[in-house]
Amino acid sequence: MAKTLYLMRHGQTLFNLRHKVQGWCDAPLTPFGIYQAQVAGRYFKDAGITFDDAYSSTSERACDTLELVTDGKLPYKRVKGLKEWNFGTFEGESEDLNPPLPYEDFFVTYGGESQTQVRERMAATILKLMQETPGQSVLMVSHGGAMANFARAWQENWRLDSLGHMTNCGILKFIFEDNQFYLVEAIGHDFSGWEEK
Repeated sequence: MAKTLYLMRHGQTLFNLRHKVQGWCDAPLTPFGIYQAQVAGRYFKDAGITFDDAYSSTSERACDTLELVTDGKLPYKRVKGLKEWNFGTFEGESEDLNPPLPYEDFFVTYGGESQTQVRERMAATILKLMQETPGQSVLMVSHGGAMANFARAWQENWRLDSLGHMTNCGILKFIFEDNQFYLVEAIGHDFSGWEEK
């Protein structure tokens, strides 16, 4: 039987706001990031989507996002394999120092991961979790770079033309069937109701 995976990016963090490289290092959600997670939570409620299982990257920004989305009412497992790309010594530095895309093996020299390593780590982690979960509807909270690389590992199965931009709290919806992932929807949110308190 097919399962559904909702793979979601965390809310805006202090490092996102300050344009810092943020992979395995972490920063707290901003007030706007908290609002984004609440909006995503409302999206699921309004659509009548419930989850049988939930998993998060071990990064605090992802765990906090998941807890906000589910009102802290859904038990979840923290999984290191869902972490963002490791950017080595570039962690915490200005995003201005990033090379042009695609990064490929650039960060390996600086103690980080290659694009292939990120893609293979995410693909192996998510495949194992989806194989082992008895649930039919699964939420995973991860990170923009890691999610885009996971999606590209299954690009031949996309039912979309493109991912678009992986915005904070953006969601990639996959159908998982016969050990294959089919990307069926990229879900963004309207954050225009935000008012700084």
